[in-house]
Amino acid sequence: QVQLVESGGGSVQAGGSLRLSCAASGFTESSYYIGWFRQAPGKEREGVATIWTGGDRTYYADSVKGRFSISQDNSGDTNTLFLQMNSLKPEDTAMYYCAADLLSPIKTKVQALSPRGYDHWGQGTQVTVSS
Repeated sequence: QVQLVESGGGSVQAGGSLRLSCAASGFTESSYYIGWFRQAPGKEREGVATIWTGGDRTYYADSVKGRFSISQDNSGDTNTLFLQMNSLKPEDTAMYYCAADLLSPIKTKVQALSPRGYDHWGQGTQVTVSS
């Protein structure tokens, strides 16, 4: 059974950094899309950064490009996904979720960053950035 467990959220001041982690287990597929999404109060869930594990293709939302970096560590029994967030802004405040799509073979950038099609989700970790 696929499990995604996020950690690393917290409260920081604007300009600060945080590193989120997602422990992913139960995968039988070797290649899949996995990434980070966020949802602020009163707003729709949106894609932040995703990765195609088969070839390390990465996709970033324009709002975080140059500030956030997605990476993965598949060296152990559990795959770990990271999101390094630098130069944080108050508008980055949201619940951040890790999600995986095990079925789609090919996605465009728009599809890779859309929450649609991601059928496995973690519980989320809160990120709060104060001005």
